[in-house]
Amino acid sequence: MAQVLILYFSHSGNTARMADIVAEGVRESGAKVVVKDVKKADVDELLKAEGIIIGSPTYYGTMAAEIKKFIDESVKHHGKLVGKVGGAFASSGGLAGGNETTVLDIVKALLIHGMIIPGNVEGDHYGAVAVGAPDKRSAKQCRILGKIVGDLCVRLAKKT
Repeated sequence: MAQVLILYFSHSGNTARMADIVAEGVRESGAKVVVKDVKKADVDELLKAEGIIIGSPTYYGTMAAEIKKFIDESVKHHGKLVGKVGGAFASSGGLAGGNETTVLDIVKALLIHGMIIPGNVEGDHYGAVAVGAPDKRSAKQCRILGKIVGDLCVRLAKKT
């Protein structure tokens, strides 16, 4: 069974709530999901999952230091994540708070690992975003993100 690992950092609880909603979408796809605070995660867990979704609050237009530190440690597995499916989500304190730049910074790191990043044609194209606590709109986008990544992981797992 395909497994998706959702890693997040959350100071206020908003990004943690988003992670739980993304997990709902992954479950809808039929994939197994593991949701983990990045502070409790080990970089070796990246090898066990077919999909990896990372979420962060937005600090000064980019990811939190805790997420960046984990990504920096992932260099240990450079070349070993090729073909895995990835995704990203972010929360911010304001409408022009840098959500999209945060998502893109995470996505860039996943692409450098050789991961497959599916887009969303009908919403938050690069990854789910929320301003403050996830509202109805952003919750829907979180579920869609999880389902898109989960569906692709399930499809790819059937081919191997």
